[in-house]
Amino acid sequence: MGTSFNEKFDQHSVWRREFALRLKLLAQWLREQDLLDASVEDRMTRLESQVRADKVMVAFVAEFSRGKSELINAIFFADYGRRIMPASAGRTTMCPTEMGYDVDVPPCLRLLPIETRLQPQSLMEWRMAPEKWERIDLDVADPKQLAQSFAKVAETRRVTQEEAKALGFWQENSMLPQALLDAKGLVEVPKWRHALINIAHPLLKQGLVILDTPGLNAIGAEPELTVSLIPQAQAIVFILAADTGVTQSDLSIWREHLVKDARDTSTRVVVLNKIDTLWDALDSPQQVQVQIQSQKLTAAEILAVPLNQVVAVSAQKGLLAKVQNDPALLARSCLAQLEDALSQGIMGRRQKILASAVARGIADLRSETARVVHIRRRDVTEQLLELKGLQGKNIPVIKNMRSRIAQEQADFDAGGVKIHAVRSVHMKLLRDIFSLLGPTNLRREMADLTEVLQQKGFKLGVKKAYDDAFGKLRANVQLVHAKGVEIHKMLLATFVQLNTDFGFSLQVPEELGVDSYLQELELIERSHVQYLSLGNAFRLAQPAFADRLVRALSNRVRSVHETALADIEAWSKSAASQLDAQLRERRKNFARRLEAIDRIAQASSGLDERIADVHLRNAELDGVEAKLAELTDYLLNMTAPARFGIAVEALA
Repeated sequence: MGTSFNEKFDQHSVWRREFALRLKLLAQWLREQDLLDASVEDRMTRLESQVRADKVMVAFVAEFSRGKSELINAIFFADYGRRIMPASAGRTTMCPTEMGYDVDVPPCLRLLPIETRLQPQSLMEWRMAPEKWERIDLDVADPKQLAQSFAKVAETRRVTQEEAKALGFWQENSMLPQALLDAKGLVEVPKWRHALINIAHPLLKQGLVILDTPGLNAIGAEPELTVSLIPQAQAIVFILAADTGVTQSDLSIWREHLVKDARDTSTRVVVLNKIDTLWDALDSPQQVQVQIQSQKLTAAEILAVPLNQVVAVSAQKGLLAKVQNDPALLARSCLAQLEDALSQGIMGRRQKILASAVARGIADLRSETARVVHIRRRDVTEQLLELKGLQGKNIPVIKNMRSRIAQEQADFDAGGVKIHAVRSVHMKLLRDIFSLLGPTNLRREMADLTEVLQQKGFKLGVKKAYDDAFGKLRANVQLVHAKGVEIHKMLLATFVQLNTDFGFSLQVPEELGVDSYLQELELIERSHVQYLSLGNAFRLAQPAFADRLVRALSNRVRSVHETALADIEAWSKSAASQLDAQLRERRKNFARRLEAIDRIAQASSGLDERIADVHLRNAELDGVEAKLAELTDYLLNMTAPARFGIAVEALA
């Protein structure tokens, strides 16, 4: 059996902790060597944050009664020896439920009342108002109390059709099942809009986030699920029932809400659950396997996914086998195959992406730091030649040497005026970029779309408004790219001249890339197009729903803009700090050279002592270079597949 998802995640977390510790040790050493300038420190902070806060969200998506909650119990909570998430017959999870761990929040279940849908605030805004949520404290050592508390996510209430319509759960003349209506004509709706579970489960403590989603009706009524949460999940587990295969409602969820990201379609795993319903005493095991394989082939064909991304399991039997420690039943449940798909496939790819990003960051950090060490060595070499040239020379020659160094220093300081001018232009272009991607401009670009969505009744021209809004957003990103190219050309010309005039070794960062932001915008746009279909016309006609939709869209785009601005700031700081570091080193060099000349002039033995000091500094730089290589090599080796815990076959 391959490594289980839990074991794989454990390995990943051990690696993250060790890497963060090694990174901290490197930062301390760089600070001791006066090599931790603003840019290097920023790189290290971003790297540490990337590694320590690396979250892995696994979203479980399905129509009602497909066994999502039971699957979560089997994979993540079997150690409790009982069901933790509610998984009784019929409907279970009625509201989107996020499980994670925040060390600053006590173990608790927080529930947002469904009535908040009648107010304009988005889910993101409600998260910032914890006092509006109902809170239940959890005892993580008491499985029974946990299960009783978590059962609240299955609670429903009955409301009138008008109330249901206002909440987004009822549409006249729609295809919603009449079974939702009771004898009094009341509609069953979830009691809660969203649930947040914070517990110190070992996997959750290590950065895993589990998203358990309700069925089609509830998913479609909450835009932030399909616009923000589900698209950002690193893995999506889509669950079907093995006995029914892909039903019409399953297909609606798949096509409308699980937007495929063209960059990586491998993050979807399709699960045919409840294969135990096919275990028939009248059929041989071989005949059962033929039925299961047939269902897998059909599901793969209908959903247009590779067959190896379809896994058939019995979550209920898998949970039972783990609780009763029954290896034979566990093998028959095929749960290990799903855990293997999650660990070797999705976790393996996730780790590969993180390892690649971290390796690039360490390589850039080493290169930037090595340039400063190179400058120090070159300055030491120049000073050594200078001092050796004074051997046997009289006092007037030494004084003349001091005058020449002082003149060099004055010329260098005079060159600072040009550097200041370049910096002024650089900052102006950066302000333009920050203005383009700032919240004020975003509101302006979204104004027409907001106005159309807030029209009463059916929204005329909404498709064109969407196209126009995203056209403007893409144009802004392209304009940001153009300004980035302008900054790059200006810095290139300036750095070449400074390298020529002063012997610097300035290196301009690569051109600012914007492809990833454009791809994110495309993904967001595709996730919204589903709401413009005729089938959603009734829902879109509701002012409250339209308002939630535009808020979800704005929050998601704002997140992309904020990420872009953080990346651009780091890109700009890399160039500016590089220049600052070399200017600082050159000024220190002038000070050391003048001090050495002054000491030589004051004592006949000063020259030999100064030369010995320079030789000592040169030897110290040998040690610094060797230690830098040792520390960064160790970190780079940690990103190799063997050290990183990534199965080689998963990366093939």
